[in-house]
Amino acid sequence: MRAGLDGMVVLVTGAARGIGAAIAQAAAQAGAEALILVDRDAVTPALPGPAEALTLDLADPDAPRRAIDATLARFGRIDGLVNAAGLTTRGGFEDADRALWDRVFAVNARAPFFLMAGAIADMRARAAPGAIVNIQSMNAHCGAPDLSVYSATKGALQTLTKNAANACLADRIRVNGINLGWVDTETERHLHAVTLGKGPDWLDAQARAQPLGRLVSEADCARQAVWLLSPASAPMTGVSLDLEQKITGAP
Repeated sequence: MRAGLDGMVVLVTGAARGIGAAIAQAAAQAGAEALILVDRDAVTPALPGPAEALTLDLADPDAPRRAIDATLARFGRIDGLVNAAGLTTRGGFEDADRALWDRVFAVNARAPFFLMAGAIADMRARAAPGAIVNIQSMNAHCGAPDLSVYSATKGALQTLTKNAANACLADRIRVNGINLGWVDTETERHLHAVTLGKGPDWLDAQARAQPLGRLVSEADCARQAVWLLSPASAPMTGVSLDLEQKITGAP
């Protein structure tokens, strides 16, 4: 069965670059009728079919409602939602402060919750099926010491994914997540090369040491997201896929 999104209006956050942009491109190629692309930075979509870009900072408590309202005003419905926006700000028990905690939770957990709430409300009002995909993290299982706050937000999002799936079973609204591991993105490359000072070749050397000889790519994630959005993955719901080159819990 083809993983197509024909006739679907899909809202994607974090769509200016990286994983969110890859998902938007894959969704358009899969036949989505229309896309709403949300990011705090300007999004300039070059996609087949109707697409509207919204510049919103999801740390703003009003941003989720504005995104939902704009989608409904422009296209009249929401058939799919991808929560791909997220902050990876480092902070652990020794150095995280309240401001970091509040901002990372605002973007990584609060915004997805209210975006899901808005999408679910529209789907239920129309008695229509729908699909939601949350981009989570392998850090939800525990996380590195310097990612304590980030890991907590992704643990929260994983629980919200399962909770929403359970709440919406009778509504034919499927909610799934993808726990991403190490992904080769522009942000990841800048983090290691510049922010952490490891140099421009460090990430490539790490990639060659992986089982596949490379890191998980944005395209790998985008394919899974489109599949989870599409009827091809039905009746799967409440599932969090671990997309990484290792088996969680293995010795």
